[in-house]
This record gives sequence, structure tokens and C-alpha cells, in this order.
Amino acid sequence: MKVPLKHRTLSAAIVDQLRQSILDGTYPAGSQLRQDALGEAYGVSRIPVREALFQLEAEGLVRIVPQKGAIVSELSLDEINDVFDLRGIMEPRLLAQSAPHFTERDFAALDDIQKRFEKAIQAGNISEWGQLNADFHMALYVHARRPRTKAIVVALLQTSDRYTRLQLSNTKAMGKAEKEHAHLIELCRMRETEKACRFLEQHIEAVRTDLLQVVGGISDATADFGARGASAP
Repeated sequence: MKVPLKHRTLSAAIVDQLRQSILDGTYPAGSQLRQDALGEAYGVSRIPVREALFQLEAEGLVRIVPQKGAIVSELSLDEINDVFDLRGIMEPRLLAQSAPHFTERDFAALDDIQKRFEKAIQAGNISEWGQLNADFHMALYVHARRPRTKAIVVALLQTSDRYTRLQLSNTKAMGKAEKEHAHLIELCRMRETEKACRFLEQHIEAVRTDLLQVVGGISDATADFGARGASAP
């Protein structure tokens, strides 16, 4: 069955659909993405598929391996530290420039995203968590006049999406994210910009800590399983 494409360009449409399939686990880490099979599934030639895979490689979601093609990237502790180091530096700076200029319309937009985030959590709608989290963060930086920095942060949040879904997959983390987002809105509404920036930095660091524990646990379990499998008769 061919998948209908409704976006502006074939390669962009394929990027969107493959990204979603990787993020929701349809293509788990280590999966091989064959250009001919994908081209057949989408009803296109290999050219837009190849362009899409190069874009996903730039986003860190796939690796192009000689003789093997595109492989869905493994969850990486190094990548988590790299991404969250950058987020911890860039995002508080963006908020410091943006928050003093918030209007009631901006707060209404933040409140709306927060409500949708809460509903997605209550409904267990995993596919929306990462995007709403990114939307929330970028809404905080709406008035920051740093277009290059914002473009980098958009890319970092996109990379974070895969990990954020994993981190939010337990009730405690979901409740914590919901409360911390609400507190950020309240600090900004009270015009406590410095406190909001410090809290944002703490929020990002707390997510990093949770992720390192979760992904580290997965890596340890996988290694342990591999060791036991290798010793089996």
C-alpha cells in the first residue's frame, strides 16, 4: 500500500514521515532503511528518498554506513550531553531577551500550549508530547532577536524529541514537566526574568539527568542481554 504524500516537496514529505516513524518507534534503533523499499512504499524514485535520508542524518536520527546504507541511530549518552549542554547555554539567553517583551497574547499562547500538553499527557498521546514540548519552549523565545540561535535551538529540540518521549514515558516525569512548564509561565508573568532564566536552566538540566538514567539503564540492559546471549550454549 502506497503512502499518500501531501506536503510541498517529495523529499520534505518523506523526511516528515520517516522522522515520525523513527520517533514513535516504528523504526527502532538499528533498523536498516532501504531506499528501494521506501521508494516503493511512498511511490517515488530513490532520489527524494536519498535526499530525505541525508536530512535525517544531519538531524542525527540515522547514520549512513558504507555498504549498509541508512541505519536508525542508537540512543546515545554522548548525544544527550552534547544537546543539553547547548540547550542549557542558549535557551536561557533567548528567554532573557524575550520575556521582558511578553504581551497578554503571548501568555495566552503559552497557556494554550500548556493546556494541550496536559491533555496529551492525560490521553497518553505520545506522538504529540515532543512537538508540544518544542512548541512551548520556542513560544518562550518568540521575542528574542537571535534568528541563528533560534534556528539552532529548533534543531536541538528536534533532536531532543526522541529522548523527550522516552523521558516522559513515566507518570512522575510527566507530572514534573507539566508543573515546571506552569512555573516558568508564572515567573514570566510576574516579570521575574532572572528567576525564570535560572529555573529554565535547572529544568533543562533535570531533564538531562533523567534521560541519562533512562538511556543508561537501557544501554546496560542491552549489554547485559548481549553478554548472556553470547555465553548461552
